[in-house]
Amino acid sequence: MKLFFSYTRLLILVVLIAACNGNKKTEPGQGEPATAVKQASEKKTKTILFFGNSLTAAYGLDDPTQGFAGLTQKRIDSLGLDYKVVNAGVSGETSAGGNSRVDWILKQPVDVFVLELGGNDGLRGIPVSETKKNLQSILDKVKAKYPDAKLVLAGMQMPSSMGKTYITDFKNVYPELAAKNNITLIPFLLQNVGGEPKLNLPDGIHPTVEGHKIVAETVWKSLKDIL
Repeated sequence: MKLFFSYTRLLILVVLIAACNGNKKTEPGQGEPATAVKQASEKKTKTILFFGNSLTAAYGLDDPTQGFAGLTQKRIDSLGLDYKVVNAGVSGETSAGGNSRVDWILKQPVDVFVLELGGNDGLRGIPVSETKKNLQSILDKVKAKYPDAKLVLAGMQMPSSMGKTYITDFKNVYPELAAKNNITLIPFLLQNVGGEPKLNLPDGIHPTVEGHKIVAETVWKSLKDIL
């Protein structure tokens, strides 16, 4: 009889242990899921910094995100790319002002740096040599702080009122700097927009919402291959 009760108790114990093991659930984050969570947490969102003047800042638009920088972010999001756009555009900025400001901007991580400056220099008739010197200094500072960052230079052109020599010298600054620094060049930021009244605000300088859509396409053509 004692043997029967001992056997019965042993059988019940085995059943209970089996039931506990059967009801045990894997907690979130255990095993393979833990590895996936860890990998996801280590995934780094890269930063694209647009550094420029009122064109980058989307001057004149009610919603700055409708400017080409904001539209670039929207495209990136639609493609599921792990990048965030930082708009560091300041209206009225010259190349000299940008050269003074860039050190502060570079306190944040930068993976792609898009330089859009010089237009205000040209409109003010600043010597081309000064503009070129300032743009090179900005590029040097970015490369020194973030040697692995990819650099993009947005080319600008001047209206005919500035004179043929100045127009030519100014236009040549951008491809020369791009070649010297071996960086990506947007030949002319305002391609198919500059000089088109319906695509610009009444000042004739800053793009409308529709104009910025075209500028965003121009930027994307040069930017997409380096992301």
